[in-house]
Amino acid sequence: MPSPLPALQDRFESLKACVLLPTYNNGGSLGKVLDEVLQYTNSIIIVNDGSTDATAEILLQYPALSIISFPKNKGKGAALRAGFHAAADSGFDYAISMDSDGQHYASDLYFFLDEIAARPGSLLVGARNMHVDNVPVKSNFGKRFSNFWFWFNTHIRLPDTQSGYRLYPVQLLSRKRFFSTRFEFEIEVLVRAAWTGIPVRATPVSVYYPPAGERVSHFRPFKDFFRISVLNTVLVTLAVLWIKPRDFTLGLFRAGGVHKLWKSLFSHPDESNLRKAVSVGFGVFMGIVPVWGFQLLIGIPLALMMRLNKVLFLIAANISIFPFTAFWLIASLATGKWLLGYDWHFNLAGVTLERVKQDGLAFFTGGAVLALVMGCFAFLLTWMGLKFFRKQGVEKTEWQTESL
Repeated sequence: MPSPLPALQDRFESLKACVLLPTYNNGGSLGKVLDEVLQYTNSIIIVNDGSTDATAEILLQYPALSIISFPKNKGKGAALRAGFHAAADSGFDYAISMDSDGQHYASDLYFFLDEIAARPGSLLVGARNMHVDNVPVKSNFGKRFSNFWFWFNTHIRLPDTQSGYRLYPVQLLSRKRFFSTRFEFEIEVLVRAAWTGIPVRATPVSVYYPPAGERVSHFRPFKDFFRISVLNTVLVTLAVLWIKPRDFTLGLFRAGGVHKLWKSLFSHPDESNLRKAVSVGFGVFMGIVPVWGFQLLIGIPLALMMRLNKVLFLIAANISIFPFTAFWLIASLATGKWLLGYDWHFNLAGVTLERVKQDGLAFFTGGAVLALVMGCFAFLLTWMGLKFFRKQGVEKTEWQTESL
């Protein structure tokens, strides 16, 4: 009589899903983890990331499973990426990653399958219940830190961006090029998936933390936290300079985008023309002023503090997005050189420290003056246009106190 199929095998096959287990020197728990997962599915891909313990011998006991072995340790990110490619090449649409240290429960596979059946194409993150024994203090801190930067980069709130228990849409992700190979990959893949329009959602899972003396962790606090910090810096820079302006600008051309702009200009009869004009003028100023990379980080809080029209401010601040960035950089430098009486040249030969100082002073001086002049011009042009075309219920020149 043939042995019964694992409990969830039919659902795994119908959804074209598998379990992906990256492992590195977790020989003490790997066999138990595999035995538990095999109760639910035999669609399993294991990536042995250069383990130097008994992992290779343990895997010999599971010849029916798909096993990828690295001769040397490459990092969790590299193992996951190899697993994505293997899963996609095998015809799977989804891979559910689990850690091989025993902290994840195979019984929670139900949650992932239910969620992906209801919302296909998503990337799901298992939100851990951290109200259990033996949770390391650094785990709670790291989760809050990671959650904040993920929200900043994507405007998506997730309860646990550090969880390794996830469902990945591998057909979509295996074609992408990533720069991370170690623990920081789990942050990069979330952010960049969200940037490409893949829905990123959470599903609740349980977690087990063994007592401190029994815990095996390959996270290197200094090295890995440094790599994560560098990655966050790169992602924040990309978000501020490209992703946020791109999404905002594209939104104007989608259905309802132009209507949203028109409404921002000509609705709110109790919002004065002066406030609308200042919102545009301040946006243009912040878009040009030479604090490149920080315009929105500085401008958004100030716009909120001054109770400006946020939509108009953001539209105007995008005056310097690509491909117009180069124009404003050159215009700032040229304006500064003209104001300070410096010679204008692009010759890169004979660069000296004195010339670098002069060009730097010219750029920041010219950029500040140019931003002020263009901001005032945008303010006057908007104010006069609204005065001519817009009818207000009650004309007011003072700031309103209501929240916008």
